[in-house]
Formats: sequence, C-alpha cells, structure tokens
Amino acid sequence: MQTSVTKRGQTVVPAAIRKRYNILPGDRLVWLDDGEIITVIPVPDDPIKALRGRGKGERLVERLLASRREERERE
Repeated sequence: MQTSVTKRGQTVVPAAIRKRYNILPGDRLVWLDDGEIITVIPVPDDPIKALRGRGKGERLVERLLASRREERERE
C-alpha cells in the first residue's frame, strides 16, 4: 500500500490497516526512526492494560527468583 504526503506533511492511514489495527479518529501513533526504516505503532488508550497477559507462559516470576538466588550466592 502506498500513500502520499501533503504539503503540510500529512498522510492517510489506509482503510485496511485502520480496520485491522482498530485505529479510530483521535487515536495516537508513534513514529520510530532507526535511521533506515520508519515504523508506525498505534498507541492504545491504556498502554498498561494493553500489555496485560503478554508475558504469560514466560515463567517470569520463576526466572526473577532464580536470578536473585544466583546474585545472593555470588555475594
């Protein structure tokens, strides 16, 4: 998909992408520039709520406790 940039620096998010990512009028987008590629990321209304459950199955608590045990043993 391609869009163009207006004289004012504006562009349009294609309808298919808006629908797929549920981007609505007034939603905010973050533009990340790594020097080679520009990435656009929609920002949810509540970023903390949006991340809830993302680490499920990663056994993060067990890994944290094991890391702390190792640190205590080194001391």
